[in-house]
Amino acid sequence: MGGDNVGHLERLAAELSTFGLLARVVRTQSGRTFVRVINPEATSLSENVTCRPSADPDWWYCWSWGERMHTADDPAGAATKVARVLAAVGE
Repeated sequence: MGGDNVGHLERLAAELSTFGLLARVVRTQSGRTFVRVINPEATSLSENVTCRPSADPDWWYCWSWGERMHTADDPAGAATKVARVLAAVGE
């Protein structure tokens, strides 16, 4: 994964902040890059979102367990899905 996924992840982090979620791009020493997302109203609700290329040359945001979530060309749509999953009961 090169710089392309970092740009996608930065755009996703910006969108997530509009939902009131804490989001930042994390780069590990091993080179793995992901967005760490936390609901500040319920800090146990969190997720690590990655971005990977696929065979059809699109990039995809993926849940921490590797399942595709949303195409990376629509960070607002992906942020909506993450916000829905991390919403505290009653929000």
